Amino acid sequence: MRTGHATPEGLTRAIRTAELLAVGSELTTGETRDTNGPELAAALTEAGVAIRGIFALPDDLPLVTDRFREALGAVDLVLATGGLGPTPDDLTREAVAAALGEEPTVDPELEAWLRALFERRGMRLAEVNLKQAWRIPSATAIPNPNGTAPGWWVDAMDGRVVVLLPGPPREMRPMWRDWVLPRLRERGLGDGRLVRTLRTYGIGESMVVDRLGEALFRQSNPVVATYARADWLDIRISAVDEPATDGRRARPAAAIVAETAEHIRAGLSGHVWAEGETSWAELVAGALADAGPDLATVEAGSNGELGRLLADVVALARSEARAGEAAAALEAGLAEAAVAAARGAGTALGLALVARPADAGTVVRVAVARPDRDWSRRLELRLFQHGAHGRFRAAVAAAAFLIETLAEGPEPASHAVKRA
Repeated sequence: MRTGHATPEGLTRAIRTAELLAVGSELTTGETRDTNGPELAAALTEAGVAIRGIFALPDDLPLVTDRFREALGAVDLVLATGGLGPTPDDLTREAVAAALGEEPTVDPELEAWLRALFERRGMRLAEVNLKQAWRIPSATAIPNPNGTAPGWWVDAMDGRVVVLLPGPPREMRPMWRDWVLPRLRERGLGDGRLVRTLRTYGIGESMVVDRLGEALFRQSNPVVATYARADWLDIRISAVDEPATDGRRARPAAAIVAETAEHIRAGLSGHVWAEGETSWAELVAGALADAGPDLATVEAGSNGELGRLLADVVALARSEARAGEAAAALEAGLAEAAVAAARGAGTALGLALVARPADAGTVVRVAVARPDRDWSRRLELRLFQHGAHGRFRAAVAAAAFLIETLAEGPEPASHAVKRA
């Protein structure tokens, strides 16, 4: 497969800004949603690229063409997903060609690759599929190991870059990770920014700002921002090397990020639980590995959220969801239920959860028990969240309580009750 031509000398430019396009009428009619855009935007942002917009576009050639033209006049990188199929409504190639004033033609090597791919599947290549072998003079074909639609890397005017990737994530992700991202880095991707994310629990955004001070969030280097997730409040720290007046580095980005993270951890003592993309399941798995026991869970009123949250952790145990009268019985004897769950599943540790709606919030009761050491511990709290979000947060609260209990050592206080 031909992978294109050389970039004209002198036309390369660093990639500092980008616009993301998702092409397909199924996105603009609500039949499906774009998951590629946020995923790619996160990767580019982490590299220090400023995202000027994420746009979903219908299969409308003039509209998509105009969007490419406008983007190419504004940003260093235009990254589009979708619209690379063989049917007439797959118009992304046509739109880029029109925006650049180039004529697409069938590339002989791409055609040979495509025909061989169909032959291996025992199928005849339909003529309509030949558009997937198109290439314009400024384009380099991006190999697609999982589909029939090669991508395009286009060296456009003034050293700007257009990247076209197929819409299905199983095709898009390896092409992005293994082919596109390394080449963008060679061009000078981003501003050399380093990023670190602290995951906090049990504290809100306003309290974070109150404790750390507004000045921290108004700096330009580092940039500190909070992002409320369903299960975490993330604090994202990003920084670039700080130059001295003579042009030499005064402080490297790594030192700035490390100092800022230490300051945040000190100011939010007890609330920083993890970093990066760490999940609650991973935290629980680590706590269980340190403590030694395996785990069984039982829950009521939470619609099975605890079992889903810890599905990988409770692989050898039994997770049971209860409702109605059984839920009331479970709540009445919560510690006993945790003991019974452990004994019934043959595990050392039992975790029982009951969640029920109350006054536009959720009342949560949790018990952790270890029958072989004859101890149990209980938690009771009220969440502001209700409905599905409240049930999910109840499961998170149970996981957090389990981690705290295991961190206290082999003999935590018996029947401790906590209200929040």
